[in-house]
Amino acid sequence: MRHRIGVIGGGPAGLAFARVLHRHDCPVTVLERESGPDARPPGGTLDLHEGLGQLALDKAGVLAEFRALSRPEGQAMRILDTDGTVLRDWRPGPDDRANPEIDRGQLRDLLLGPVDVRWGEHVTKVVPEGRDGVRVHFADGREETFDLVVGADGARSRTRPAVSAVTPHYTGVTAVETSLDDIDTRHPDLARLIGDGSVAVYGVNRALVAQRGSGGHVKVYVQFRAPLDRHTKRDTADAGAVRSRLLALFDGWAAPLLDLLRHGTEFVHRPLHALPVAHTWAHVPGVTLLGDAAHLMPPLGAGANLALLEGAELAESLAAGTGDPDDTVRVFEERMWTRAARWASFTTAGLERLVSPDPAAALALFDRVQPPG
Repeated sequence: MRHRIGVIGGGPAGLAFARVLHRHDCPVTVLERESGPDARPPGGTLDLHEGLGQLALDKAGVLAEFRALSRPEGQAMRILDTDGTVLRDWRPGPDDRANPEIDRGQLRDLLLGPVDVRWGEHVTKVVPEGRDGVRVHFADGREETFDLVVGADGARSRTRPAVSAVTPHYTGVTAVETSLDDIDTRHPDLARLIGDGSVAVYGVNRALVAQRGSGGHVKVYVQFRAPLDRHTKRDTADAGAVRSRLLALFDGWAAPLLDLLRHGTEFVHRPLHALPVAHTWAHVPGVTLLGDAAHLMPPLGAGANLALLEGAELAESLAAGTGDPDDTVRVFEERMWTRAARWASFTTAGLERLVSPDPAAALALFDRVQPPG
């Protein structure tokens, strides 16, 4: 296969796609807006499922390396009441590798390997031009033509308008993220509270989750229901003001839970957006989408897994094909839409239950996904 293939986005979907093509000696151009792999913090930790993300890594030939880096103990999950009472304390068995955790940065570096990424490539528009290929426009005025453009450029995809006029909508839930570093040394009480994996607390229309990464790093996530413009009009750069508002939002919760917010330094607001559950489009020759660009959904552990598997599957199919790559893409899209719709339905319903007027709904969802042992 010697078609000109460009993938826009160097996240999990784009890198899995490129890594599998590289494994099959198929050329691909990766265009990434960031100036380099360490241009910004890589984010928190991901749980990769056996039949999804781990399957993709196997197709990419890096499953053994993933197992060496991942943290099976990170699957542990503890749920507390707002007064600190332990409601659930699930811990994985010694051989449980169903959903081990890995830091996003470690996963990125694992997939990068020999893949050649063109960093600092700011794509502004993708224009299909029929038999003449697909023209990619860059912010500096340059243009480049490919036979196939794969949009793996996330929620604010610049590729999506080439195939779909649909844009993500606000879910009604806003997340605020902060971090704690060197928690075992600096905050040993909080380290014990979180354990090896995650701790979650659910209140009325609000939730507080802390998730351990590697090296004593912890991400803390607040989620609550609120109008979108309530937060876009506020100064989010004032960490002290944000902390005070969050402490007021969780007033009356146990002191150790509030300490997760008190010790946070920087706060990042992330209003949660999603695409329609059954987002599809009329097939456009030469262009397709992967991951969040195709099916942005609430962040309940499915998005990155689907992105990885989609990238690996499409690359594998293209590498094996001998006919028109566009026929391969068309078949892939149908399969992707069906699977993504199931997960989008689950995560949408899940967010409704996790941040709801009835905290018992969140506990019931946990028991459904992970029955008490």
